[in-house]
Amino acid sequence: MVAKIKSGKSLIGALNYNENKIKAGKAELIAASGYVKNYDLLSFYDKLFRLKDLAERNIRTRTNTVHLSLNFDVTEKLDTDKLVNIADEYMKRIGFENQPYLIYKHFDAGHPHIHIVSTNIEADGKRISLHNIGELKSEPARKAIEVEFGLVQASSKKNEYEQIENLKIRPLEYGKTDTKRAITNIVNEVAKSYKFTSMPELNAILNLYNVTADKGSKESVMFNKGGLHYWAIDKSGKRTGVAIKASSIYLKPTLKLLEGRFKLNEYLRKPFRDKLKEKIDKVLAQAISLEQFKNELKKAEISLIIRQNDDGRIYGISYIDHQNKAIFNGSDLGKNYSAAAILDTLQYKPTGNVASAVEHFSEKTGITRTGSNPAISHNHSRTLLDDLLNPYDPNANLPNQFGPKKKKKKRRNLNL
Repeated sequence: MVAKIKSGKSLIGALNYNENKIKAGKAELIAASGYVKNYDLLSFYDKLFRLKDLAERNIRTRTNTVHLSLNFDVTEKLDTDKLVNIADEYMKRIGFENQPYLIYKHFDAGHPHIHIVSTNIEADGKRISLHNIGELKSEPARKAIEVEFGLVQASSKKNEYEQIENLKIRPLEYGKTDTKRAITNIVNEVAKSYKFTSMPELNAILNLYNVTADKGSKESVMFNKGGLHYWAIDKSGKRTGVAIKASSIYLKPTLKLLEGRFKLNEYLRKPFRDKLKEKIDKVLAQAISLEQFKNELKKAEISLIIRQNDDGRIYGISYIDHQNKAIFNGSDLGKNYSAAAILDTLQYKPTGNVASAVEHFSEKTGITRTGSNPAISHNHSRTLLDDLLNPYDPNANLPNQFGPKKKKKKRRNLNL
């Protein structure tokens, strides 16, 4: 079992999150503790006012909302009664047995899990401390409950939350999955695990999972206030659906938070720079085309991100090292790993079929070279007999610099 506790300042926000899941058919309320009515008779306002009544007894404490989740192994089949018993035991062990709380069962993930909404303000107005509650109370409770209820134990070798989240992080398929949930999981995982140093680098990673971060246009209110939205995108990169505010995602990956991570990540990714270069060198030595280079890098757990303009001209390359969770632009690794250098290296390697050679663009010279170049055509498609009968004239295709030769007019002799 994996337990995750979130504290906040909005009871109605935590409640709405779960109630909206019910409306979408992706959750159900399975129990309520500390309420006068039975859980299936509670209205939205019954649920909210019971919690707000306690929260308002301590107006000095702004953090008055507790929203936690208990996540179970994907192989476990837990009926509703057992889930309620586990929730009750957990709340008792962390000191919330006398607090009102609501238990929701969710169906929007690949593993069974429940959400619990409560408040940390007691009936006498005292505040239940949430400081270090995860380590001091939640962890001992989690381990005891795993044994008591015979649950699959979380691995001690990995962070438990990460273990659960990794089950769900996959490219978003709009219309086939819960969009908000999918975006949240993807953004949380990327922001937490990958070492990126700019917004374009972050988006290069997010785009692999069909998500993008958007600051808005320079004229927008959102841009001027430093806001950030996350969108689902389709295969062509077009935004689709409804945007999600960064502040509404659990880890709060706002622009301010991300900008603070940029400098730190630049330092954290340094140890992986040379190892990545070694892998690229090994693949580049064998590759004979850009497509093969990209495919072989993928086998080495490296994504090659090729940046092109509207005319199809390649102007940049980035490398995402998934094994070490780090991204580097080609220029960050060195001159030999830039887009121009990679293209120049690949285009001069023999492919065995000049006629079907892919058009290459040299960023240094700005000259497009293809298999139709007259010199190349002469060297590869003409035979010795052709050369003897029709000698190749290197100036044949040059324009006449002086124009056609004019004929002299004969002057008539006017002498009689």
